[in-house]
Amino acid sequence: MLEELQSAGSRGEQARQLIIDLETRGKQAFPAFLSILRDTGQGSLAEMLIQECQSQPVPPPPPPPPPLFSSRRRHTISVSAFPQLPDLRPVELELREEKQRKNVTPHERLSIPVQAESEKPRIPPVPARGSTVDKRSRDQEYEMKADPCGHCLILNNVNFCRDSGLSTREGSDIDCEKLERRFKALHFTVLTQRDLKAQEMVLELLKLSRQDHSALDCCIVVILSHGCQTSHIQFPGGVYGTDGKPIPIEKIVNYFNGSNCPSLRGKPKLFFIQACGGEQRDQGFVVDCDSPEDEVPGGSLESDATPFRVPSDNGDEPDAIASLPTPSDILVSYSTFPGFVSWREKSSGSWYVEMLDNVLQQYAHLEDLLTMLVRVANAVSAKGRYKQIPGCFNFLRKKFFFTCD
Repeated sequence: MLEELQSAGSRGEQARQLIIDLETRGKQAFPAFLSILRDTGQGSLAEMLIQECQSQPVPPPPPPPPPLFSSRRRHTISVSAFPQLPDLRPVELELREEKQRKNVTPHERLSIPVQAESEKPRIPPVPARGSTVDKRSRDQEYEMKADPCGHCLILNNVNFCRDSGLSTREGSDIDCEKLERRFKALHFTVLTQRDLKAQEMVLELLKLSRQDHSALDCCIVVILSHGCQTSHIQFPGGVYGTDGKPIPIEKIVNYFNGSNCPSLRGKPKLFFIQACGGEQRDQGFVVDCDSPEDEVPGGSLESDATPFRVPSDNGDEPDAIASLPTPSDILVSYSTFPGFVSWREKSSGSWYVEMLDNVLQQYAHLEDLLTMLVRVANAVSAKGRYKQIPGCFNFLRKKFFFTCD
């Protein structure tokens, strides 16, 4: 049709040819075309076409196509030989400026065939280009509108009592400074406590859990200390106070669950644990790799490992069955796999905190927390001759995005 119009000659002849073509396509084609012109603000063009139509007689429609059989023998043509047409249903189109009128003329309301709704492809809406917020579904992410977003408590144990048998954690202050800067930049109120005994750590954690978090959206706890294996039901591992007494991670987390901290119900509670999960040293396995090997452990490299100690009281066994509510909206990120050591450099801090800080700096404005923790695990696992792999216990119900400037 387009080629015929272009070859018709002058613009007037092209207009006349367009009218002829429209009239040959059915009784309603030309009125529908006029209605579309008026709807799109081309009323003057519609009037000009009507005048052209009145001055040019319209030829009769072309004869029907010949029958689909020969003169010698009649052949029946199967309907399945032709492509199936979409389900067409009539729908009424109404002019925008005539919607309020009660009496509508035939030229203003037309019944034309359109493709059925069930046949139309469903195309998802396209978010604004370059906008990260528009790419997120609000009902699938935690709300982070408060300023500050929440409290962040960092417990940094560096020096331990001689009787504890635990070494000084050189490089831990570097980790602490990095995380203080990072979480302040992410709009958290940061409180740091250094070298606390086990009972003092418990008091700081209880003090935080008993605060009113109603006006806040999140809570973060960071523990930098020596660690060990402990009996547990939900969350493995434990951390030491400077007096050498262990505190189970499970106990720390449960201070903030829905039962013990009502003002944090339904809000994300994040725990970052830089401590060993045991004494095992992972030497890894051989893979094809083009990247150079990192520094071999030795010299300034230390671990936060301590021997596994069985509690003196009758604690629950690892396989004990308990009826406890699932701790929703909680994520515990461990620097290493349970049972293995966690490596720390005297000059640059722990591998885990170093990578966590780098990833948060680069991706916090783009990615959710779980995606970033995968990046951290990948970066840490590539370091050193002895290997380390961070992991997490995730009970978050939604995606978590930090608030960035």
